[in-house]
Amino acid sequence: MDEAVLIDVRGLKCPLPVLKTARRMLPHPPGTRFRVLATDPLAEIDVPNFCREEGHRLLARAKSGEELSFEIEKAG
Repeated sequence: MDEAVLIDVRGLKCPLPVLKTARRMLPHPPGTRFRVLATDPLAEIDVPNFCREEGHRLLARAKSGEELSFEIEKAG
């Protein structure tokens, strides 16, 4: 499987992490995997909600200190 596309939104505050993630995902075909890095605590709620609302698959999420990491597969 191809390498995940990195979307680094660390340092941005709500709603920018989700807005920038959505914009970066647009040109990619369905099935593309993304790795999103964020530091905004609200991203822990916002990114899973974004995935659910848009039909994307949230494959994994992790937290290390203040850094959040999400792996997303784009919906078809």
